[in-house]
Amino acid sequence: MSTKPLDEERTLSDRASLRLTQAIITGELRQGQKLCETDLATRYGISRGPLREALRHLEGIRLVQRIPHAGARVVKLDKAKMGEMYRVREALEGIACRLAAENMNDGEIRLLYELLDRHEQQITASDSTQYIQNESDFDFHYHIALGSRNQMLIDLLAHELYHLLRMCRYRTSRMAQRTRPALQQHRQIAEAIANRDGELAELLMRRHISGAWKSISELMDEEEQKP
Repeated sequence: MSTKPLDEERTLSDRASLRLTQAIITGELRQGQKLCETDLATRYGISRGPLREALRHLEGIRLVQRIPHAGARVVKLDKAKMGEMYRVREALEGIACRLAAENMNDGEIRLLYELLDRHEQQITASDSTQYIQNESDFDFHYHIALGSRNQMLIDLLAHELYHLLRMCRYRTSRMAQRTRPALQQHRQIAEAIANRDGELAELLMRRHISGAWKSISELMDEEEQKP
């Protein structure tokens, strides 16, 4: 019996998942928005079977919530939830940095520096208005999580919580006042890892994330005060 139709549907579902994930992270699909399968299928040219599978996947990675009698909605990150996420993120990524300083090999550390050079080119190309790290291979934080060699941290930071964290980070990535400082902070973190100074690497990452939360918190307060 051929598995080709099943494999094709899985591939279509994977593509749908990637497309919907990006739409949620960038706000194309708004936080709290109700997700109508018919509308999504038409909007993104996705058939209903792969779409349903993609929505189940997004529910698993916490980007979509299924509410009894109300259907599926994009997760809504209010200020309280964002604050919880950033506190968890500060702790987990701080530990990941400490472990990365102990466990990353020289080739992986060189990759961090090369990655940051590519990030600087991106910032320059956007006239310092954006610092958006795309998924996985282009993501500084993702590589540090992998470099920790701690499977529980990897599961949380690179899988289970990864896309929620990307949602949080996307907002600060478009704040022009944070692009250059964020890149400089990343370079300092990479240098501490290269020097095998786990204590300093953890401290710098915690400060980096704490500063990002301060910026996003102030932005959310301003948005709430607008008429």
